[in-house]
Amino acid sequence: MTAFKTLDDLVARGKRVLVRVDLNVPMENGRITDATRLDRILPTLKDIADKGGKVILLAHFGRPKGETFEERANAAESLAPVVGELAKRLSQPIAFAPNCIGEVAEQAVAAMKDGDVLCLENTRFHKAEEKNGADFIAALAHLGDAYVNDAFSAAHRAHASTEGLAHALPAYAGRTMEAELKALDAALGTPKRPVMAIVGGAKVSTKLDLLGNLVSKVDCLVIGGGMANTFLAARGVNVGKSLCEHDLVATAREIEVKAKTAGCEIILPVDGLLSKEFRANPPHRAASVNEVAADEMILDAGPVSAKAIIAKLDGMKTLVWNGPLGAFELAPFDTATVAVAKAAAALTTKGALVSVAGGGDTVGALNHAGVADDMTYISTAGGAFLEWMEGKELPGVKALG
Repeated sequence: MTAFKTLDDLVARGKRVLVRVDLNVPMENGRITDATRLDRILPTLKDIADKGGKVILLAHFGRPKGETFEERANAAESLAPVVGELAKRLSQPIAFAPNCIGEVAEQAVAAMKDGDVLCLENTRFHKAEEKNGADFIAALAHLGDAYVNDAFSAAHRAHASTEGLAHALPAYAGRTMEAELKALDAALGTPKRPVMAIVGGAKVSTKLDLLGNLVSKVDCLVIGGGMANTFLAARGVNVGKSLCEHDLVATAREIEVKAKTAGCEIILPVDGLLSKEFRANPPHRAASVNEVAADEMILDAGPVSAKAIIAKLDGMKTLVWNGPLGAFELAPFDTATVAVAKAAAALTTKGALVSVAGGGDTVGALNHAGVADDMTYISTAGGAFLEWMEGKELPGVKALG
C-alpha cells in the first residue's frame, strides 16, 4: 500500500487547506437524492476546521462541455445547490465562490478566518482540470498552503485537483481516503486468509481485467449475475435465453485455467431461478442449470447455490464483493443476493469476517438487503473501486506517497 501522510500529520491552524472532495451527488429537480458522499466527507472538514484551518473545497460536478470557462459554466452543473445541503450537515456556514481560480476565488480565500469553510465552483468548468494543466495547477496551488485529497472516487483520474496538486503542495489523505485505503489493503493488499471474492453483474466483457487479477489474489471466486451464464456456457451448459456473451466462452475457459493454476476455486451456480419473462414477480421456477429450457432465462442463483456460497463463506476470513448474484431489482430475483448478504453481515458483526464491498449495484443490493451498515466497509467510489480491484495503480493515490 502507498505510504501517505494523514490529517494527523497536518498542522492546520492558520493554513489555507485545499481539500479535494466528492460532491458529485445525484440530483433530481434541484434536490439531492442521495447525500452519502456528503456525509462521508464531514469528518475531514470538521477535523481541519476544528484545528483552526481554513477549509477550501475543490470538487467537480457532472461533465461540462465546451472549450472556455464561459462555455462550460452552467447552472445545471454548478456546485452552488450542493453547498446549502452540505452546510446543514456540517452545522456551519459554507461560503461559495463562482470560480475556482482567479480574482474572485482569491478574494473569497482572503476573506476567510481560521475555521471557516469555502467551496469553490466546479473545477471542470476549466478544461485544464481534466488535462492536468500546469498553469491551472499553479493557479489552484496559489490559493492554498496544503492539499488534502478526500476523494478516492476520483483517484483513478490524473486531473489537476486529484493528482497535479499533490505535487505542488504538501499532500495529505483525508479521513475518507485514509479509511478507504486501509479497508482496501485489508481486503486484497494484506488480507486475512482465506479470501473470497464475489463478482456479479451483467457482462464478463466489463470485468475481464477484474477477474484476471482476482484469480491470483483470492482463494475462492464466486461468479454470479449474467456473467455466470457465460462461464456456464463455457462448461457446456445450455443457458437458454439467458444473458450470455457466447463470443467470450473461450475467454471464460482461459480464466478458469488461470484460476486453477493459481489455486483459486471458482464457484458457479448449480441451480437458478428461471423465468421466461424479465419483470418483477413473473411465473418462475427453481431448477438445475442443466434443466434450462430454450425459452427460459436464469435470473438469479438458486437456493442450492446460495446455501453452497454461504457454507463456503463460513470458512472465510475476508470477503471482497462487487456485483449482485442476480437481477436483484426485480423480486424474487433478489433472493440469493439478500441471503448471502445477510450471512456476510452476520459473520462480520460477530467479528469472524472482514467484508469490503463496492460498486454502484453492490451498494444498492446491500442497502436493499438492509445490511450495508453491518459490513466492514462499503465503498461508494464506483470506477476507482473497480480499477483498484483490477490491480491498476490509481494516480490520485500514488501522488500522495
